[in-house]
Amino acid sequence: MQPTIGIDLGTTNSVVAVVENGTPRVIKNPETGEAVLPSVVGLDPSGNMLVGQPALNQAALFPESTIRSVKRKMGEHVQLTLGEKQLSPPEVSAVILGRLRQWAEQDLGCEVNRAVITVPAYFDDGQREATRHAGELAGLEVLRIVNEPTAAALVYDSQSHDPHKVLVYDLGGGTFDVSIVAIESGVVEVLATFGDTHLGGDDFDALLCNQLVNATGDLQESVLADVGAMARLSLSAEAAKRRLSFDTFTEVAEEFLLPGNPSSHLETTLERNDYEQSIEPLLDRTISCVDSALKDAGLHAGQLDKVILVGGSTRTPLVEQLLTQKLGHRPSAEIDPDLCVALGAAVQGALLSGQDVDRVLIEITPHTLGVRCAETRDPLGPANAFAPIIPRGSALPCKRSQTFYTMVPGQTEVSTEVFQGEAAVVTENIFVGEVELADLDPDSPADSPISVTFTMNLNGMLEVRAVDRRTGKEASAEIKRLNESSKQAGSQTEFGSVSADEISEMLGRVPAGQPSQIDEAQSSQTDEALEAESKPSNTLTRRLDELMPSIHATRQNADEQDAEEIDDLVDQLKVAAISNNSEAFAEKVEALEDLLFYLNDA
Repeated sequence: MQPTIGIDLGTTNSVVAVVENGTPRVIKNPETGEAVLPSVVGLDPSGNMLVGQPALNQAALFPESTIRSVKRKMGEHVQLTLGEKQLSPPEVSAVILGRLRQWAEQDLGCEVNRAVITVPAYFDDGQREATRHAGELAGLEVLRIVNEPTAAALVYDSQSHDPHKVLVYDLGGGTFDVSIVAIESGVVEVLATFGDTHLGGDDFDALLCNQLVNATGDLQESVLADVGAMARLSLSAEAAKRRLSFDTFTEVAEEFLLPGNPSSHLETTLERNDYEQSIEPLLDRTISCVDSALKDAGLHAGQLDKVILVGGSTRTPLVEQLLTQKLGHRPSAEIDPDLCVALGAAVQGALLSGQDVDRVLIEITPHTLGVRCAETRDPLGPANAFAPIIPRGSALPCKRSQTFYTMVPGQTEVSTEVFQGEAAVVTENIFVGEVELADLDPDSPADSPISVTFTMNLNGMLEVRAVDRRTGKEASAEIKRLNESSKQAGSQTEFGSVSADEISEMLGRVPAGQPSQIDEAQSSQTDEALEAESKPSNTLTRRLDELMPSIHATRQNADEQDAEEIDDLVDQLKVAAISNNSEAFAEKVEALEDLLFYLNDA
């Protein structure tokens, strides 16, 4: 049976998993053994495509040739610059998905062309369609688009048949979702969902980066104006954030931030207390979403049986503290928060492929969907009312209809403008598309009935149909447009012009089951480019590469806490290598070698 993989296409990192013999497992990078792929795409100075860690490694020196956090752009009518290329967000995402597909084919030894891909529960129709298109460009048949919190719930309590209610708190790199799910006898039913598609770890990084900029004193203005300096500080902020999840303070040192300024050094200490105070307003926004989800589900905190943490940003201690205070439950994270979404997607993929998986999934709509209409019969009056058709929280798939009426005698066309949101005033909601019903009977009276039907499938894709009840004339369309900017542009959301074959060519397709030299070659090409730019950094990078085999060998047998400490030191080494900080690099190498010696001797 051909495997169906599950993919968590994340803002910061992406993960691929598969179910074998009824058990889900994460598929790792066949070259390095890493379980996650940084969601980063870049071009080296020679024009070669870089994906994942090689692209992230060059981000500080070549920020203009590197794209990060593309997930936040999914569904937007934009083009992203990558060297001389212009790519749409789905095209960039397709490169990431294509690399994960390669990992799966090399691991499984067969061709892989079917997948379940996860998205934030609060992604709208356009963002979901963009994700599906990215999968198709990567050569994948996307069997299902599944909400991330729901996927995470699929891998918890797999053997439990007792009814229980679970809150899934999913704080990733760029998005936040909270879902309330009921699990009973293998059935997972989503009771409510709420979220913010522009809130996540990237925002925490930005706050820390601002602290680092402020710490440069008189150099602030020059640092802010220098793209390379800001890229280095951004990477340092991200690494510091991870360290502050486990340490109460951390040191940040960056030498020679500004070209031509030999005294442009930064040495500062970041305190966890200061960091948590800065992000608390953002976390308060997530708690408000928790309140809304509980209200929609008709539950109070005492009725919850478990709270699950999903996403790397939940490792911040303040997250657990706030949730425990709010809900009276200490959150669970027994499955790695970075991996559980992909594992759940793999479970759903196995279910769709006919494997014996003890799980049934019931999804719901995250937003109310409706149309613009007039509150009065005055044809010159405003049409600013929002008429809901599919309420938020409706189980999928679903189909809802409502009848509206023409305003004047002889009305020859009707525009059905579709919006999503919860406001009674239509302009306070988000425009997602429209259907034009034209050439109506010019002899029709006022108040001629027009039936509008919304049909939403299991992937959250919306089809709208408008029918003139008098004549039977109808118009329908699958809504793909996202927002008012798309409407003003006069076209549907564009996914770009890059084909699936071109994406495959960018990645350099590798026959299934054969080892890939792509990452190694790309790393080598990047090293050559960096050598011309910075000889010390090249030396430090090679030294780190020499250490990686022993690091991976020890990490495989380490417990979770020791593995996290190893990862933290490796992150610090990468930052030190990129910034040419030989002293910091030597210090971290010594600490890492001591840790590896201790673990190997234990």
